[in-house]
Amino acid sequence: MAVCAAGKAPPDRFRPTAVPSTIIPMDQTISAAAAEDPLYLPDQWALDPKVTYLNHGAFGSVPRPALAERRRWQDQIDANPMGFYRRVMDGAIDRSRLATARFLGADDEGVGLCLNATTGVGAVLGSFKLAPGDRILTTDHIYGPVLWAAQVAAQRAGAEVDVAKVSLDGDDEETVSAVLAEVTGDTRLAIIDHISSSTAKLFPVERLVQALKERGVKVLVDAAHAPGAVDVNLEELGADYWTGNLHKWACAPRGTAAIYAAKELRDGLESVPISWRRPQGFPHSFSKIATADVTGWLAAPASLKFFEDLGWEAVRRRNNALAHAGQHLIAAEIGVSASLESMPDRGEENGYPIPMRLLPLPGVTATREAAVAFTDRLAIEYAIECPVDAWNGQTLLRISAQLYNAIADYERLAAVLKETLAR
Repeated sequence: MAVCAAGKAPPDRFRPTAVPSTIIPMDQTISAAAAEDPLYLPDQWALDPKVTYLNHGAFGSVPRPALAERRRWQDQIDANPMGFYRRVMDGAIDRSRLATARFLGADDEGVGLCLNATTGVGAVLGSFKLAPGDRILTTDHIYGPVLWAAQVAAQRAGAEVDVAKVSLDGDDEETVSAVLAEVTGDTRLAIIDHISSSTAKLFPVERLVQALKERGVKVLVDAAHAPGAVDVNLEELGADYWTGNLHKWACAPRGTAAIYAAKELRDGLESVPISWRRPQGFPHSFSKIATADVTGWLAAPASLKFFEDLGWEAVRRRNNALAHAGQHLIAAEIGVSASLESMPDRGEENGYPIPMRLLPLPGVTATREAAVAFTDRLAIEYAIECPVDAWNGQTLLRISAQLYNAIADYERLAAVLKETLAR
């Protein structure tokens, strides 16, 4: 099967150059969705209506109220940059940080802001004291740059990284057992996903945190996909360190994330680079780093309010159900099993309780290069943004569901896949 080369320049505005005849035009299928679904709100987003956007999990779009709030801050800064950076910024960041801490169920001094979860992981690894012979434990679902960061930190200290193999569709008991089986007397730090990126697997983080801490292992939870997708309560979770993006499922502007440390570990956690507020200690030491554009951080409360007004529970229930329906629709259309949900039965009406789902993709070689090329083909030829990845010898397509999506989006993708994979 031929795919376009990765990096090929797309047509203007990602317009499809060839649309299978089996696809009903988007404007004829999506118009009825709003009447049937009060939480279908495409007008609240600035996405190009000619693009079928099914990759909120990677690069979430920002609702218009948050975009407007960010632009308000940008205008204020440009009107008097000196006045903002000298007299306004610190207090404004603190207010946004406090709103974030409360959203995440943390104490007021428990959460700082940073650029993204990978930055947060880097800060923890840069501050964590390792000695020769120590070991860092993670799983084979780990995000690539996070694994590399762990390997760099270990190499510098003469330590090692162990990778537990965790079944994609294993239940919680299997997952916990697989991780604990790799713990040794030299394991000092475990890096555990809450929701993994490539495999959209929901890890039993509460059980893992408790079990690892009982064995004397510090735990860093990489929760890049968690805020907004699932309920987060950091005080109840009890992790030693935690970091998560607000620019994914909480829909803050990109470059907005949170970092948390347990009270006894905050004094040793340093930002990268070092902040002008370092003498104040964590979390303030993460707030004034170089001349960063912090307007995304300042607009985060507007994103949180957008969803609070709609009701977080209702939003999650709607998005999870849509992801579930889309997964099963596509599976039936292309003739694959929808059981690849990285999930046991958790008693949820619509299956796995997150707004992302996986599907095996036959006919695409399970290599990174082939996956990237097929992802680009969907975008360039059909104006569909949906990621394909290769993981442990499998080619996986990951769909997402957000309030700008309707079932017609998945019908469109299913028709494209059916025709494309048949070639």
